[in-house]
Amino acid sequence: MNGILPLWKEKGMTSHDCVFKLRKILGTKKVGHTGTLDPSVEGVLPICIGQATKVAEYITDMGKEYVAVVSIGTSTETEDADGAIVQTDSSHKTINVSEIEKALQKLTGDIEQIPPMYSAVKVNGRKLYEYARQGIEVERPKRTVSIHELELLNPESVYSGQEITFKIRISCGKGTYIRTLAVQIGELLGYPAHMASLVRTISGAYSQSDCRTLSEIAELKKEDKIESFLRPLEDALLDFPSLEISDEMYTKIADGQVLEEHSIFRKEQAVVFTYNEKAIAIYIKHPTKPGLMKPNKMFPLNIVRGN
Repeated sequence: MNGILPLWKEKGMTSHDCVFKLRKILGTKKVGHTGTLDPSVEGVLPICIGQATKVAEYITDMGKEYVAVVSIGTSTETEDADGAIVQTDSSHKTINVSEIEKALQKLTGDIEQIPPMYSAVKVNGRKLYEYARQGIEVERPKRTVSIHELELLNPESVYSGQEITFKIRISCGKGTYIRTLAVQIGELLGYPAHMASLVRTISGAYSQSDCRTLSEIAELKKEDKIESFLRPLEDALLDFPSLEISDEMYTKIADGQVLEEHSIFRKEQAVVFTYNEKAIAIYIKHPTKPGLMKPNKMFPLNIVRGN
């Protein structure tokens, strides 16, 4: 069983919980997820099975899309609704839609974020949440992330009240913390803020309509239909150029030989070699031998070669 299974992760489970349950449902240990979703977050979580576990990192690196609810007026330890309240502004607020849209515009593009203390980012070999649980505050390195689009959904002309909430759609690159983004929006508006809820609507090549829940996947397995639902691992390689190889090249590539560099490397750093339109290997420039290329990933079980 090799391929990518687009899972709709429901609230209340960790990404690891999903992997554990799928190993039991599918009867295989070779199962991996493509980026952690917090238990309180639901949404698209592509799961890699068999040979596809080798391409999980590429799906993780692909763009994501989320729908978040931003709450203005309260900040929390975790920057989402699960954490203890840190600051509250109970004043009556009036915010025009133009102010929100201006803040979203400022946060579009390449921006800097400081990861929240309750996150898995490592500092000095330990995860930040391990420090946070001990009440230890450590200096967190800034990181640059890419926000492709920020859209205010169902905009109102004026938002008013002690607590103001609004929904936004975020299209972004890897490593973006949406809860930190909610805090940054609040800072630009002049108030404490947190992320009230979050749904991941797109991950790489997959959207909500492509996904099934764990119970639906269990039913597909029971009906012996799971293979037809699996998506090809090539879905994770869409960002790479690909070249179809000849029968003559097949044996060399399948054996993982170091070969003379293909002309495509004049413009590219990596290439997917395919046979009968199925990925067989990813080759990169050889790091120490100019003019040669070497395998970076091999997928020997992804294809069955005809006679």
